[in-house]
Amino acid sequence: MVYMKEFKELKNNPMYYYLIPLSILATIGLQIWNTLFNNFGVDIVGINGLQVGMIQSIREIPGFLTFLVVYILLIIKEHRLAALSIVISGIGVALTGYFPSVEGLMFTTFMMSLGFHFFETTNQSLTLQHFTKRQAPLMFGKIKSLSALGNIIIGIIIWFTASYWSLKYNYLVLGSIISLGGLYLLLNSPNVPETTPQKKKMMIKSKYWLYYVLNFLSGARRQIFMVFVLFLLVEKYHFSVIQVTTLFIMNNIISFLVYPKIAKYINVYGEKKMLSIEYTMLIFVFLIYAFVENPLVAALMYIVDNFFFNFAIGINTYFQKTAEPEDIAPSVATGFTINHILAVLMPLIGGALWLVNWKIPFVIGAVISCISLLFVQKIKYAK
Repeated sequence: MVYMKEFKELKNNPMYYYLIPLSILATIGLQIWNTLFNNFGVDIVGINGLQVGMIQSIREIPGFLTFLVVYILLIIKEHRLAALSIVISGIGVALTGYFPSVEGLMFTTFMMSLGFHFFETTNQSLTLQHFTKRQAPLMFGKIKSLSALGNIIIGIIIWFTASYWSLKYNYLVLGSIISLGGLYLLLNSPNVPETTPQKKKMMIKSKYWLYYVLNFLSGARRQIFMVFVLFLLVEKYHFSVIQVTTLFIMNNIISFLVYPKIAKYINVYGEKKMLSIEYTMLIFVFLIYAFVENPLVAALMYIVDNFFFNFAIGINTYFQKTAEPEDIAPSVATGFTINHILAVLMPLIGGALWLVNWKIPFVIGAVISCISLLFVQKIKYAK
C-alpha cells in the first residue's frame, strides 16, 4: 500500500510527464545506434577490433565533457537543455548511414553521444532534485521500465525493417523520429516547480568520494559490457542484425518487468545489498564470457549481464542520501565526468588487448567487478 501511494504521488509532479518521454527517446536512440552499429561497422565499413575501440572511446568523450553542463546552465534552463540534447542525439543517429567510413563513424558517433550524455546528466540531476529520497528510486525504475518498453517496440520495428530497409535508411528514419520528438518536447516544456538553487560551477567534495569511486569503476565495467560483448557476438560468433535485435528485445522485456521491482527493493533492502549482489554476479558473468566459448552461453550471459546492470541505479540513489540539495546538479555532472575517465580509455585499451587475446577485456571486467564489490561495502547510508 505504501509503495502504491508513493507511486501515485509521482504523477502529481509535472516533471514525471516530461522526463519519461524524453528518457524513452534517449534510450531508443541509443538502442537504434547500438543495434545497428556492429553490423554497419563490420559489414559496411569493415572495422576491426582496434577501430571499434577507437570509435567507442570517441563515443564516451562527451560523457567526459559533461562537467560543461553546469556552465551551460548559466544560459539555458536544465529541463530545456535535456530536450535540446535529444534533438542533437537524434540528428547524430539519422546521419550515421551517410558517413560509411571510420572517420564518418567517429563524427556521427560523437554527435549522437553528445546529445545522449548531456541528456543523461540532466535527467539524473532533475530526478534527484524534483523527487524525494523515497520517490527517486521509483522514478528511476519507472523511467527505465518504460524506456525498456520503448526499446522493445523499436527492436520489433528494426527486426521487421532489417530485411527491407538498408542500414542507412533505418538510421535516417528512426533517428529523425528521435530528433523530432525532442524538438516537440523542447517547444512544449512545462513550467517546473522551483527547487533548491543549484551551484553553477564544477565541484569535487571529499564527502562524496565513494560516489566518485563507484562511478569511476562503473564506467570501465559498463564499456566492457556495451562494447566488447556485442562485438564478441558479431565478430566471433557471427550474429546477424536480426539475432542481435532479438537479444535486445529479450533484454528489454526483462528490464520492463524487473526495473520497478529493483527500485522497490532498493527502498526495502538498501543500495549496499543490491549493489553487492550485482557485482558478485558480474564477476562470474565476465569469467564465463572469457572461458566458455559457446555462442548460446555468450548470448545467455548477455541477458544475465543486462539484468544485473539494472541494479546500477543504486549508485545515484545512494548519492542522493548523502548530498546537500544545492550540490546535486554540479555533483552529478562531476560524477558523470569521473564515470567516463576510464570509459573513454577502456574501449581503446580493450580494443588493443583484443588483438592480443580477445579474452583479456573480459578478465579485466571480472577484476573491476571484484574491486567494485569491495568499495560497495563502504556504503553506510543504505539500510
